[in-house]
Amino acid sequence: MGSTVDLVFRKELPLRGFDDEMRAVVARNLEGRGVNLHPRTNLTQLTKTDDGIKVLTDHGEELIADVVLFATGGAPNSKRLNLEVVGVELDNAGAIKVDDYSRTNIPSIWAVGDVTNRINLTPVALMEASCFAKTVFGGQSCEPDYNDVPFAVFSIPPLSVVGLSEEEAIEQANGDVLVFTSSFNPMKNTISGRQEKTVMKIVVDAATDKVLGASMCGPDAPEIIQGIAVALKCGATKAQFDSTVGIHPSAAEEFVTMQSVTRRVTGTAKPKTNL
Repeated sequence: MGSTVDLVFRKELPLRGFDDEMRAVVARNLEGRGVNLHPRTNLTQLTKTDDGIKVLTDHGEELIADVVLFATGGAPNSKRLNLEVVGVELDNAGAIKVDDYSRTNIPSIWAVGDVTNRINLTPVALMEASCFAKTVFGGQSCEPDYNDVPFAVFSIPPLSVVGLSEEEAIEQANGDVLVFTSSFNPMKNTISGRQEKTVMKIVVDAATDKVLGASMCGPDAPEIIQGIAVALKCGATKAQFDSTVGIHPSAAEEFVTMQSVTRRVTGTAKPKTNL
């Protein structure tokens, strides 16, 4: 849109908590699209001036901005519910404490969604609500399953992931972890001439061949990862991925044609990241 954008973040890479390799891809794409990145940086002062908002950083940088947006995260919005009147327990963040079935310490009161501060996504809240309805009104004991929940970051191009990141897989592994990666220029970029690679990754338990996680940064990543999430939910192995026929030409077929191991990491390595 022709605006100058500066992105300031505290770590070496944006999107803390996501796979480090994919975070680097997102950062590279942002820079390629003209976003100015300021890693390992905090804002120390904001001053309204005639020219706009003067922004000072802890590195001594001075920026002039029309708008400053702080992505400070969220907190459970429970203060106005007067829950203390009936004795519903909250944690230190103000989240309503619930058991595995979303029941509070008061048997007649249940809670689902962001106010419980579990996985704060709309589809997860819908899953929790569905399980609540089945348990309370349907006569089925239904516990929400938080394994292999897919996520997406709608950057340009988007990032989408499901299952464990490479770092999480290595941290949790009892044995070796196999990492398969692929990087290519998507077909739509060939026409436009944009030098922006699609990157895909599959993380596999070497002992069981089970796919532990998958991630993608590129056009249509959330649409593709939604389907991959079904496979992970069913406990798919890498051999089953490999035996699946791809749709050609498509980006999605790359997930079933990654045959060569990019790297094998021993579970004993247990690297810690501070990115």
